[in-house]
Amino acid sequence: MSFKIAASPHQRIQMRTATLMRWVMLATIPGIAAQYWFFGAGVIWQVLLAIGTALVSEYLVLKLRHRPAAPALTDHSAMLTGLLIGISIPPLAPWWIVVIGTAFAIIMVKQLYGGLGYNLFNPAMAAYVMLLISFPLEMTTWHPVTSFGEHGYGFVDAAMLIFTGFSSEGYSLAQILAGIDGFTAATPLDSFKTDLTQGFTSSESFARQPQGMLAGVGWEWVNLAYLAGGCLLLKQSVIRWHIPVGVLAGLFSAAFISFLLSPDTTASPIFHLFSGAAMLGAFFIATDPVSASTTVKGRLIYGGLIGVLVYLIRTHGGYPDGFAFAVLLANMCVPLIDYYTQPRTYGHGMENKQ
Repeated sequence: MSFKIAASPHQRIQMRTATLMRWVMLATIPGIAAQYWFFGAGVIWQVLLAIGTALVSEYLVLKLRHRPAAPALTDHSAMLTGLLIGISIPPLAPWWIVVIGTAFAIIMVKQLYGGLGYNLFNPAMAAYVMLLISFPLEMTTWHPVTSFGEHGYGFVDAAMLIFTGFSSEGYSLAQILAGIDGFTAATPLDSFKTDLTQGFTSSESFARQPQGMLAGVGWEWVNLAYLAGGCLLLKQSVIRWHIPVGVLAGLFSAAFISFLLSPDTTASPIFHLFSGAAMLGAFFIATDPVSASTTVKGRLIYGGLIGVLVYLIRTHGGYPDGFAFAVLLANMCVPLIDYYTQPRTYGHGMENKQ
């Protein structure tokens, strides 16, 4: 019997890395479709631009490293990184935002550490944090759900807004971002946090903004769509259940305890689960096999830590969501988590009992 020693990602299922990456990208289609429906065609352009930048960056840096480019490009890991960055960026963010972020993810976070299997941090989330710190205005400007916008825009207009800042009819990005009837361009999480700082209770805040059945209009359906995609990944055994369950359980538990203690100043657990990047993060980002924990118990702890950190950043931090920060902080803890959760080898400690 022969064995092959290779770097992560390691999977117990008999599936090539390229096939795993394709399944993950396929599972994002429901979420991307929901984003397209509620936030317009900008998400499509951002995804295409990010994937193109990822492939070009991967090719160039491999040539500079005198490494063969074909194996890395055909494992689709660069495409997946670009895809995750593209769907995380506000749909109408300027083109250079996604180009800078994707190039940083591939060159600085992935390839400079040695390529796939050697990076310590999730490349997409490291790039997102870099962009959020460097360009906070562009990275936090989400336009309202399209049905609430003053000026609609189509596929071509989305491209013009991203590359020039103006639509074909001459509307500026600021005009497109403006809402009607007092609705702002902030996300539900951001609006809720802002209202609390202004002295509103949670019920008063929700009454001021359009709400759906579970969370903010549009965002709840986006999260449900990514939940459906995540279930597909679980069914196909592309990912295991431990990390997603840990993330959602950690987020729900922290939100539930806080809601019981202070319902007037905290959002409900359901609101937290179906707002922001909760489902996208739980199923598509935290489950990155390279930067996540590698043991069964460790995955549960790793996921739970991310969920709790997301809640703490959302409620007490300076950012409305904070999923990217939570993932990077948990990445730092992976060596420690794995060290203390490694399964005990057979016979270990028997000499002490004799």
